Amino acid sequence: MTRATETAMIIQDVLGETKTKSCDLIREGAPIKPEPPVSHWKPEVYQFYQDGARIEAAFRKYFHRADATQEYDTYEVIVCHANVIRYCVCRALQLPPEAWLRISLHNGSITWLEIKPSGNVVLRGLGDVGHMPRNKMSTR
Repeated sequence: MTRATETAMIIQDVLGETKTKSCDLIREGAPIKPEPPVSHWKPEVYQFYQDGARIEAAFRKYFHRADATQEYDTYEVIVCHANVIRYCVCRALQLPPEAWLRISLHNGSITWLEIKPSGNVVLRGLGDVGHMPRNKMSTR
């Protein structure tokens, strides 16, 4: 997670005093076998079970409605790789998680999910790169 850690440090410098922590649950991996299958990416089957359980645990840890007693909005910035983001977006929107590889994200892009007190989820932005010069955009 070297690139993600470097990116998180840059974001922390911009945001100022914020709590940060590293989490192994959001490491890159193979979350679930994609549907439809693709020919250009074929991890070993065991990786889906190993990585998938870890990434699902990350989803359950970070994506939930706030405590009923919370009186103000809170924001969490999670810096991780595209496979984890795509999987979590599918799960949060209650879409088939096997569709995660149909989504393409630029490196360094911003995805914003809002979880309302009711539990409803709104995807405010997916893969936004408006902050990045065109010559710096990449998906590899």
